[in-house]
Amino acid sequence: MAKTQDIRRRIRSVRNTMQLTKAMKMVSAAKLRRAQEQMLRARPYARSMLRVLRSLASRVVVESHPLLEQRPARRVRVVVFTADKGLCGAFNAGVLRTAEAFVATQREQELSFVAVGKKGRDLIGRRRPLAAEWVDVFRLVEFATAARIARSLIDVQLAREVDAVHLVYNEFKSAIQARPVVQRLLPVEPAQLGAGETGDDYLYEPEPAAIFDALLPHYVENQVHQAMLESSAAEHAARMSAMDSATNNAGELIDSLTLTMNRVRQASITTEIIEVVSGAEALG
Repeated sequence: MAKTQDIRRRIRSVRNTMQLTKAMKMVSAAKLRRAQEQMLRARPYARSMLRVLRSLASRVVVESHPLLEQRPARRVRVVVFTADKGLCGAFNAGVLRTAEAFVATQREQELSFVAVGKKGRDLIGRRRPLAAEWVDVFRLVEFATAARIARSLIDVQLAREVDAVHLVYNEFKSAIQARPVVQRLLPVEPAQLGAGETGDDYLYEPEPAAIFDALLPHYVENQVHQAMLESSAAEHAARMSAMDSATNNAGELIDSLTLTMNRVRQASITTEIIEVVSGAEALG
């Protein structure tokens, strides 16, 4: 009987956990809807700006602006976007594996790291020193926060403390899929001109320097903001999927425990009946 009580107690505990995971799934689904709408609205502008800047970088003299200057990448800064919270499946592990794979290709470079998100700060900070960290930024993804992060990256690039900046984040694909990507942020990677294209420069009004001074910082801010939006939407999708799997697993575990409890109870009843019959026969 004590074993039946233990199983019943465990079933109660698993049922409480299942209610929690089901609630977290619903919360993540609501947050995903908002984050996905915000990300999809911003994505066309971010991609168009990246395309224009890459085309621009392929046609201008790279020394015309420090953020376009292509230098040997001896010092590389890697910005890793992770979640501030756990319980989101392989979301954080996937982006960290991608970062480690990228680091493995940069053996001759001097690397520095910036962690955006608590999980990245905790995991990367144990192995490597961090140049900067940004936490509690995904509770509400704001352009002002992205602008501050971008400004710090622009400053080190202008001061020639680093030669290149790369972003590592989860790109949102669907509610069940995200793809970790590595994107070079600075200097702007020139587009490859096609066979029929020429490298002729644009006509500028006003001067090119004034346009670059206004356009390039905004480009960096926009790309950092888009990476945050993509990461936020992918995080909510991963957490919703993980909580859905946890809820289903809890239901299966409850069914299995209930079956076990019924078997134990039936065995206990059978044993008691045998004892009664045996006693009656002994008395007879």
